[in-house]
Order: sequence, then C-alpha cells, then structure tokens
Amino acid sequence: MSDSLVVCEVDPELKEKLRKFRFRKETDNAAMIMKVDKDRQMVVLEEEFQNISPEELKTELPERQPRFVVYSYKYVHEDGRVSYPLCFIFSSPVGCKPEQQMMYAGSKNRLVQTAELTKVFEIRTTDDLTEAWLQEKLSFFR
Repeated sequence: MSDSLVVCEVDPELKEKLRKFRFRKETDNAAMIMKVDKDRQMVVLEEEFQNISPEELKTELPERQPRFVVYSYKYVHEDGRVSYPLCFIFSSPVGCKPEQQMMYAGSKNRLVQTAELTKVFEIRTTDDLTEAWLQEKLSFFR
C-alpha cells in the first residue's frame, strides 16, 4: 500500500533540475538536497553542491529532519573501471516528528520515479553517510 501512497508532488522546477543533473558531464561528486515544503505539499530543491565528499555531504544534512539526496558519485570498481552512479539517499533520522517522517516516506517513491533512479538507499542517522558505507552499498551493483 505504501508504494502507491503519494503525499507530495515534485516541484516542476526540481524535475527539470533533476533531468539536467542526471545528464551532467562533470566527473566530480555532486549532490542535490531536497526537502518537503509542507505549505505547498511539494518536494523542492534545498541546496546543490559540487565537488562534495560523502563526509562533507553528511555535515550538510540536518540531524533531526528528513531529507532526500541525489548524489552523483565517482565510483572506482575493484577491476579499475570508473563509473558515476546516481544514488538516491533518503535521510530519515531517528527522533524526527512522525508527521514529517510520513510526509517524506509517502513522497519518496514518486521522487525516485521522477528522477528515474535505481540505486536507492536509506540512512537513519547522518553518521551513517560515509565513503565506506556508500562503496559497500554500490558494490551490490555491477
């Protein structure tokens, strides 16, 4: 049932930014942090970052509020190949308001579909977001 639950739509401006982000040519790590605008009932862009490590990214996430992150990450495979996967990270910290958690959880699937992402991860504390954690998650994808 939660797969079909949609609480917030995706801001049309954000849709366009996500499309451009998906096809970016740069080879550095980059991130888009998105939040739910409760008044507009819409997922909107909060901030964009270029050349940002997972450790730097986690300092940009609030510790007590959920956020959505699309992260373009330079991933070096064991065989030496380099890829730039787009990762969707749902930061849903323990201790945030249940109403907030429901709005974010209900909006997550629509955002993932809109951004056409397949590498979808969740963290319950910002401390979980590390290079080692991300590499472990990505190692399941060939």
